[in-house]
Amino acid sequence: MKRYVSLGARAVSGLVLLLVGIAGFFAFAAGFADYPVVAPVPGAKPWIRGAYHVHTTRSDGRGTPAKVAEAAKAAGLDFVVLTDHNDLKPPAATWVDGVLLVPGVEISTSAGHLAAFGMQRPIEGVKPWGPPEQAVAAVAAAGGTAVLAHPVQTKNPWKDEATAHQVPGFELYSADTFFRQALRSPVSRLLPALGASLVNPVHGVMLLASPEPRPTERFLELARERGRIALCGADAHGLPEYEDIFNALDMELPPEVLPGPLSSDASEAAAQVTQALASGRALCVFRALGAPEGFALEGYDESTREAPVGTVLTVRLPEHAPGTLEVRVWGDGRLRPDGAHIELTGPGAVQVEVWALAPGRFFGHEWRPWLVPSPVRVVPGPPGI
Repeated sequence: MKRYVSLGARAVSGLVLLLVGIAGFFAFAAGFADYPVVAPVPGAKPWIRGAYHVHTTRSDGRGTPAKVAEAAKAAGLDFVVLTDHNDLKPPAATWVDGVLLVPGVEISTSAGHLAAFGMQRPIEGVKPWGPPEQAVAAVAAAGGTAVLAHPVQTKNPWKDEATAHQVPGFELYSADTFFRQALRSPVSRLLPALGASLVNPVHGVMLLASPEPRPTERFLELARERGRIALCGADAHGLPEYEDIFNALDMELPPEVLPGPLSSDASEAAAQVTQALASGRALCVFRALGAPEGFALEGYDESTREAPVGTVLTVRLPEHAPGTLEVRVWGDGRLRPDGAHIELTGPGAVQVEVWALAPGRFFGHEWRPWLVPSPVRVVPGPPGI
């Protein structure tokens, strides 16, 4: 018996040493990961930056709102949208050390989690884990913008079809969902990220950013019938560290949408931010890869985010090394051979994103999303003559 116990202990020890060695290899490789991939544009007007979907000690986050603001400031953010679980009476908007803390909430319903921001009145008539239609109606009555939080995540997907068609916002990418996806591939995805985090925490977070097709497919299903807002949810709880998540991805507001600076009055500034986020003209940016200054998607009606079938959209990219960026298109559009123009083939919706060749798990590179705008709805063209 002792012999078998000894053999088992040695096997476990050997496995642990093997995993430590593998993690050490990825940690070593992370020391050579070079960010950003795209160099800053000299003299460009900076965009207002912030994190959406962040948890604090008011629910299951590890940091107080003040600590979150401290991390946001260190990452260069201007605002943070706090979305603590079922925090139906969050504190008013406030400036903390130069960072605007914007009140929001993540409501637990029987069909999944519903995030919301921009409420003009208190949310009323909602109980945690109640029916989804109750939460959706309550957010609308409060004048807020509702968002399906991590809607196709394995743990907490959105399961109610009727309300899915009513909610304007959709978390197309979610840092928490990336982490849960990595748990299903512990050797190929999770271990490289953990090892890299020992040396280069932001690189560790970026290694988790490996999108799967289902969120985009589901998003386009919903976007074909009405305008939708794409958001990237940090879903930050403090592990990984808030600052590392904030350095990896954020939501950014172009100068033509919100020129800045934000109002010194916190409530007015919060209204500026939430209206810009709700407009659909904000951009999800995997900021570790570079700043978005110089990017533009042109050719559609910016007030409605619509364009008729046959329209050709133009993607303008910042200066970059050849072969380091590519435009990707999903839905009812076709990328032309020049890689910068998209012909709308709808009717329906088209999702246009810019991906960058980023540092990989070893010493090579892998394609990762960089700039993610909301979709363009493709409407029927005018009748022929």
